Amino acid sequence: MIARVTDARHIEKYTIWIKFNDGSEGEVDLKDELWGPVFEPLKDVNQFRKFSVHPDLHTITWDNGADFSPEFLHSILRATA
Repeated sequence: MIARVTDARHIEKYTIWIKFNDGSEGEVDLKDELWGPVFEPLKDVNQFRKFSVHPDLHTITWDNGADFSPEFLHSILRATA
């Protein structure tokens, strides 16, 4: 099954609660993943919290074009479970 984000919400700082189409869900801390030019603006928590679940990409995205693949987010969730 291809991982797809179905729901997400900001918890605190750089932590997002994410739900996937396979029923798995949980908190993912992305603090250590915010490197590189597209992610630099997201180090500002006020910008970080302004993500949405993209209806076509099935992952979380930001207005500046930043996103993480749903497979990557799913792997982080599994690693912390």
